[in-house]
Amino acid sequence: MIIWSALRTSFVSKRVLICDEVDPILPKVLRDNGMAVDYEPETTPNQLLERADRYEIIVVRSRTVVTAQTIERAKRCQIIARVGVGLDNIDQKAAAAHNIRVINAVEGAMNAVAELVVAHMLALARSIPRGDRGMREGRWLKKELKGTELRGKYLGIVGVGNIGKRLGRLARAFNMNVIGYDVVPIDPEFCREVGLMKADLDTLLQSSDYVSLHVPLLESTRHMINDESISKMKKTACIINTSRGGIVDEAALYAAIRDGRLGGAALDVFEKEPATGNPLAEMDNVILTPHIGAQTAEAQALAANVIAEKIVQIERGVI
Repeated sequence: MIIWSALRTSFVSKRVLICDEVDPILPKVLRDNGMAVDYEPETTPNQLLERADRYEIIVVRSRTVVTAQTIERAKRCQIIARVGVGLDNIDQKAAAAHNIRVINAVEGAMNAVAELVVAHMLALARSIPRGDRGMREGRWLKKELKGTELRGKYLGIVGVGNIGKRLGRLARAFNMNVIGYDVVPIDPEFCREVGLMKADLDTLLQSSDYVSLHVPLLESTRHMINDESISKMKKTACIINTSRGGIVDEAALYAAIRDGRLGGAALDVFEKEPATGNPLAEMDNVILTPHIGAQTAEAQALAANVIAEKIVQIERGVI
């Protein structure tokens, strides 16, 4: 990976607002390349709206929402950069209408998210959170916590992009069987590498012991996992969502697990965040984490560096 600070290219006229906390490499690389960077990681929606017209480049993570109103105000803006994967917190239609380029850093998060999925599968399979709570409460739950192994189980990957592929490779290391579904063709070489079986969504849901979601939040994917789709799954199956909260209908998921129609779930993303007080937290066979898929030191540094590289490349006319 190139560290663009070494190039010392001058973009003196470019002003950058970084609205969320990012790895220090990002502002450093941009400043080293002559950009004027305002690093203000606690920027509020009103502050962004008021100041948007001062900047050519706006950088966010998942906390900051870039609305059509903000984009309308950002008369000088040329680039909106998301230090992460999903772009649902940026009004992409409004950006396109104003000829603003929207970029992200999917390369940064793929390993971290895939590893979190594996952690969630292991935690579900062996009831690790419940065992931990029991020990802390002075209860020895050995007889109650008879788990299962990942070996030989079927993992359904919905969305076989960068993260889905990384997950497939990790799953094969556990000797899992991998099923994949995507609306775009899946790389044949990858299919051969991990022995991935391509399937339509219904077949994947019917066959999988674990279903892991890796799709963007679009109108076509909103509540993709709902009462109807859950009804096609094994009663022992588990859903893992590390993509976007709106992909899963949480009310339908809660009812299915409560009624014994689904084995469990692990969610890192939610329909409403922060998700404190979520009813799913009441269930022993549900694991909840606070949107930490990309929250590793390595992923944050890589994502920041990727965004820095892309911004400098765009300004140099390379991409």
